[in-house]
Amino acid sequence: MNNHSAIPALGQPKHFKLELETVGKFSISNSLLSFIWQSKENRLLLFLLPSLSAVQFIIFKLFYPFPDFSTDGYNYLYAAYANLDVNIWPIGYSKFLLLIHKITSNDTALVAIQYFILELSALYLFFSWRYFFGISNLSRNLLIIFLIFNPLFLYISNFVSSDALFATLSLFWFTELFWVIFKPTAINLLAQGILLFLCFTVRNSAYYYPIITVIAFLISQSKVWVKVTGLLIGPLLILPFFLHTRSVAKQMTGTAQYSLFTGWQLANNALYIWEYADTNKTLDPECKKLDQMSRAFYSTGVPDNFEENHLSRYVGNYFIREPISPLKKYLYSHYHWDNDYSGIVAWGKVSAIFYRYGRYLILQNPRAYLWEFAIPNTKFYFFPPLEKLSEYNLRLDKIEPIAQYWFKYKSTKISAASKDIQNSILKIFPILFCVLNIFFLGGVVLAQFKQEYRIYAQKINKAIIIISMFLFANFFFSIFVTIDVFRYQFFPMLVLLFGATLIIDFSGKSTHMEPRTLS
Repeated sequence: MNNHSAIPALGQPKHFKLELETVGKFSISNSLLSFIWQSKENRLLLFLLPSLSAVQFIIFKLFYPFPDFSTDGYNYLYAAYANLDVNIWPIGYSKFLLLIHKITSNDTALVAIQYFILELSALYLFFSWRYFFGISNLSRNLLIIFLIFNPLFLYISNFVSSDALFATLSLFWFTELFWVIFKPTAINLLAQGILLFLCFTVRNSAYYYPIITVIAFLISQSKVWVKVTGLLIGPLLILPFFLHTRSVAKQMTGTAQYSLFTGWQLANNALYIWEYADTNKTLDPECKKLDQMSRAFYSTGVPDNFEENHLSRYVGNYFIREPISPLKKYLYSHYHWDNDYSGIVAWGKVSAIFYRYGRYLILQNPRAYLWEFAIPNTKFYFFPPLEKLSEYNLRLDKIEPIAQYWFKYKSTKISAASKDIQNSILKIFPILFCVLNIFFLGGVVLAQFKQEYRIYAQKINKAIIIISMFLFANFFFSIFVTIDVFRYQFFPMLVLLFGATLIIDFSGKSTHMEPRTLS
């Protein structure tokens, strides 16, 4: 029998009634379910939208009976097969593959799970958005079209890659932040922390997620102890994982590292500014060796018209991909391997050296880094290339043996209706991503000059704050830290889409912008 008494309400602002459900119950509030069930339209959508998604999935798999594979996908599969705790990429997706494989080795089942949990997360945000903001019919229709009748969801889910899973976890996490802000319950506090942790295990892009989480709790109406409790859940889960990963990495490579890819990315970025760097200062012997290779590359090994014909064609990852780069030459000259595991170990060992070298160059030359890497990288942020999404299975008819073994195929040969038609189908989305960025930014700026903003601002400004801070953090991370490809901007594009609905409704001064009374 539950003897916990209800916790008092956390305050009653003019337009909101915010309460914290009884912590001892740990049961999700039925507010959203009641909201959906009490509306005939919502009940219809709840049945119809998943059904339409299922029909589309069946049709899609007739044309693409096999998943889409890439070099990253094979790495994920090997890490799952070997049950590694550390890999070149974050280990979360490999653990997900292993979990599914314990249930079934069927490839269609994996793709189906990736697709339907992605759609489920999108629908959770969709119905939560309607619950909190009472969006207009126009915004509702735009969201339904984009979230359900969208080939992008199918192609991303068909990839043996972390993209679909990361987007799913991010959508759930992002939605929970709004429940934390507007109607926190015990389950929401716990869920956002668990989801934040899971995002960390799947992709390094989650590095800036804690910042957004802090902002959400700061603008929440919760009491201080609730905010502190909620903020601690994620870090308390992440810290043991972080320490365990570094410990395992040290056993494998001799150096405690959280990510075996970070050093590669940092050194790659730094080599874009090598010609502007002063490397005569003290470097450790291993970094000096790498610096000598970098010097030789820029003095004798650079191809003709290097910047115009080579660097500009890459999405900020030339020195990671090209065999003639100093990073690859250093790897090949110091390590040799004959299996996947020793290859990962070698990659991790040089990553520690690359990290020291890259950090040194960047910290010594921040201005050059801004002008030679970050600013040129901006164009790829606004128009991110489709990259691997532009072609099926790297245009190959065969797959690696690890994929054949994992999915129990009879051979390494696979097929699809077309290897390149997806480029024509999906090429509109990078343009749409740019348009959504401009539309959202312009809408937020123009709203400041509208007299109506004084009326509506208090009702939507918290959502605008969270969306804006997320997009700013993503922009900063994208241009200063990582490469920019469309797969990495898939979830940010969904955030932009939901933000655009607020701008659309605000611009129309819709009465639908009145948030529901949250009881």
